[in-house]
Amino acid sequence: MGIGSIVDQSSITGGDVRPEGYDYDSHSRLAGPLTEPSGPSYRVRYTSLLSREPRRIRAVLLMTLAPLLTGALLVYLVWPTHWVEREGGDRWLVGLDIAMLIAVGLIGLFMVVNVTSVAHATLVARDPVPVVPEDGTRVAFLTTYVPGKEPLSMVRATLEGATRITHRGPLDVWLLDEGDDERAKALCAELGVHHFTRHGVPEWNRPKGVHKARTKHGNYNAWIAMHGGDYEFFASVDTDHVPHPDFLERMTGYFRDPDVAFVVGPQVYGNYHNPVTKAAESQQFLFHALIQRAGNRYRAPMFVGTNNVVRIRAVQQIGGLCDSVTEDMATGFELHRRRNPVTGRHWRSVYTPDVLAVGEGPASWTDFFTQQTRWSRGTYETLLKQYWKAPFSMPPGRLFSYTLMLVYYPMTAVNWLLGILSCFLFLWFGASGTQVSASVWLMLYSDAAALQIGLYLWNRRHNVSPHEPQGSGGLAGMAMSALSAPIYLKSFGAALIRRPDRFVVTPKGGGASPDRLLTFRIHLGWAALLAVSLAASVVLGHTHAAMRTWAVLALAISLAPVAVWVCTLIARRRAPGTPLPAARPDTEAALAAGPATAPVSGTPTGGS
Repeated sequence: MGIGSIVDQSSITGGDVRPEGYDYDSHSRLAGPLTEPSGPSYRVRYTSLLSREPRRIRAVLLMTLAPLLTGALLVYLVWPTHWVEREGGDRWLVGLDIAMLIAVGLIGLFMVVNVTSVAHATLVARDPVPVVPEDGTRVAFLTTYVPGKEPLSMVRATLEGATRITHRGPLDVWLLDEGDDERAKALCAELGVHHFTRHGVPEWNRPKGVHKARTKHGNYNAWIAMHGGDYEFFASVDTDHVPHPDFLERMTGYFRDPDVAFVVGPQVYGNYHNPVTKAAESQQFLFHALIQRAGNRYRAPMFVGTNNVVRIRAVQQIGGLCDSVTEDMATGFELHRRRNPVTGRHWRSVYTPDVLAVGEGPASWTDFFTQQTRWSRGTYETLLKQYWKAPFSMPPGRLFSYTLMLVYYPMTAVNWLLGILSCFLFLWFGASGTQVSASVWLMLYSDAAALQIGLYLWNRRHNVSPHEPQGSGGLAGMAMSALSAPIYLKSFGAALIRRPDRFVVTPKGGGASPDRLLTFRIHLGWAALLAVSLAASVVLGHTHAAMRTWAVLALAISLAPVAVWVCTLIARRRAPGTPLPAARPDTEAALAAGPATAPVSGTPTGGS
């Protein structure tokens, strides 16, 4: 589901944009106008987001006070004079108190790391200065197709969008077909698109490695092995993403810098009418609006597979896209460890905030949980298999940037576990690692939380989504992050015991996986544990208000996705005549008809 699904062609008349339209045109130029490169040897130039703000003092205060006050809260909680002392108490209860103290300390430490990471990103975030691409570069535009998993109508929309891309040199569009499908070959012949398949070639369909069967990276690596030498760069989007005509015009200019290995853009979801999709896009706000821009400071934003342009020579140097459930992260990490053999400098990457492709997000809780499982598992694999090599081969600043990105999933997972453990130990056994003044704790915690939320809301002005209304607080995204924690914990456990995982193609084109009560089994399991513990605390007399409040909040988080699902079902049953979303309207039609223009003010805005 893409641009055509939300921008009604009848609404794009005379430069007017109706409320249901989204301003993709302005959002495709967020980095600014194209410029001519200066000097004999071009290097990517950047502009700081903070330097463009007229009220920087407010931001600096937030960036300074939020980590400091969060750190003060941590120190107050674990200060030695606040430790619980049980005179003549049972040893096992003393042990539980110590466990509680450690849990509280780690939770506070993770809070400090998280807010420090956001403050640091706010300080260093920057956008690249776009430059005009070189003439005559040879580019292949790639997208993949898995017959039976992705509708051919969706492939058509993506390929037709690709054929309208403008480029100042040779450009070939390729479909990488996993099944050698006859209908796909006929579509390619109709559109004048090249067709490639590795189907039936044993050396390109192996049980593991860079040519692993039934994986995206294996499909790409087979094409690189056969045709990579014919091109300088390949551009790629996921099958559900329709590229903007300026896709290459806005991305390839940065490759004038000989050390740029890849350029990536943000991921936005065109099927924005779906409540799960809407919240899923909002959840990605910090990553695409801030963290990736902070990566520009260290010349190392993360590789994102949904839309990108890659220097083929750089990928060939590392043996192809890496074998991982998230091949993009693993490949980018490996490239940033290596040096360009021509210049001797480390390979670099560039993140542009320009929205140059609009795709399809998870449209059900089942698909959202699958997506989050895959993303978190890929991060854990990078930490376990690749990260230990980085201190010996990656520049310190780049290593610091990657570390802040990689610790998000494990910290969120462990934080959830420690929070539940703390509630369980108190509600059942009355364990308490620290005793503090309720009024002082409440003051410190409320102030720290207010500053953290204030920092988050201040950064909302840098949102790159064309869909979220200007001034929206992103509350749905924050909620989505919170209720994803049990998923990250399950994935973390699977990674630690090295349980095999497989790449799952997210259903697309209106074929969302159905939600059932079993979809929420992880959340319901935690909810049951918390509900029983709360009931037990009443019987046992362990009724401290703060701990019971945390348990109730955790219970609400566990039940939230189930409640949303039930409410959605009820709403659909009450409105039986409401049509379900179409499989995929012609996304490319919106791009072909011309982009919607911004309001008179010229400020990019999103629709409601």
